[in-house]
Amino acid sequence: MPTISHRGEVMPASPIRKLVPLANKAKEKGIKVFHLNIGQPDLPTPQIGLDALRHMHRRILEYSPSEGIKSLREKLVQYYDKFHIHVTADDIIITTGGSEAVLFSFMACLDPGDEIIVPEPAYANYMAFAISAGAVIKTLPSSIEEGFALPSIEKFESLITPKTKAILICNPNNPTGYLYTQREMNQIRDLVKKYDLFLFSDEVYREFCYTGAPYISAFHLEGIEEQVVLIDSVSKRYSECGIRIGALITRHKELKKSVMKFCQARLSPPLLGQIVAEASIDAPESYMLSTYNEYVERRKHLIDGLNRIPGCYSPIPMGAFYTVARLPVDNADKFCEWCLSEFEYEGQTIFMAPASGFYTTPGLGKNEVRLAYVLEKEELSKALIVLQKALETYPGRTINE
Repeated sequence: MPTISHRGEVMPASPIRKLVPLANKAKEKGIKVFHLNIGQPDLPTPQIGLDALRHMHRRILEYSPSEGIKSLREKLVQYYDKFHIHVTADDIIITTGGSEAVLFSFMACLDPGDEIIVPEPAYANYMAFAISAGAVIKTLPSSIEEGFALPSIEKFESLITPKTKAILICNPNNPTGYLYTQREMNQIRDLVKKYDLFLFSDEVYREFCYTGAPYISAFHLEGIEEQVVLIDSVSKRYSECGIRIGALITRHKELKKSVMKFCQARLSPPLLGQIVAEASIDAPESYMLSTYNEYVERRKHLIDGLNRIPGCYSPIPMGAFYTVARLPVDNADKFCEWCLSEFEYEGQTIFMAPASGFYTTPGLGKNEVRLAYVLEKEELSKALIVLQKALETYPGRTINE
């Protein structure tokens, strides 16, 4: 019997999706499951995007250019201008979701054994993409006590070796909702410049910043313009996760040529998705404003509710639509599994993502979960009641009620 590759063996399973079979079994028993485990917005896709799909007049659904349809890239130039990110259509490559943009960035920039420094907790698939590219993730833990702020620059610098090739950030952050300050971004810029590194910046949640301060993109940092690789996606801002449209943006011409080879090998990004994405960029300002305001209200509702539950703590996330919360449990992985397999309250239970899957440092995140506030407030209220009842019942709780 032939064996699978070592790469296949060490590829991590998704911490977000590994409990799905248990959730499905709970539903089969008639239990309502509150899904706070995954960043799938429940808000409607822009009508203008749906109409573009419904009223499409094409006789052939052909390949698109490997770098994406030019009109979409030109429309994105106008979109980025609103955030003072000044690029040209030639700087933009359309990808099959933001995930492919990360993977192609790694494949084009990193050789096997090269190292990337990533603050953790971090989006779990970064590790999977690094393994696919043969690269090594070196993580730098941030703490819930400090609100998941960027660790000291001295700690960053201590991880840099001759094999270090890049720093990767997600801003606003998934899974913590942390939003990097101007000072933190400048510190990252200085390291990138000092050690001649790439800066991979995942900025798919830029619309959802709740501080009132100006949004800071990696493309705003002076002196490293050609070292920045910006990762983007329409999935979150337009509730279009299923159309699989992302973008890789770089001013580094040689890097773009390299990325294009991988793009050509996979032929083209999704044609129908590009049509919907291009139309959605013209969604009225009222769409984005109502979406933003809804997440602001949900954020307050969830965080206030969490912090009222005895033993629970969540810092206030300043971006995206996630938070990482500490729970009074011995093991969050076991607790999340128990909620789906052994617990129900009035025919309901809750599905959360164990935070350990967002760390690579052993032992971190053991009593933490990631929660996505992608349900309306009434549903969030019910989910919080279920969570409190679960914590009161769980045999591995770590505080006295």
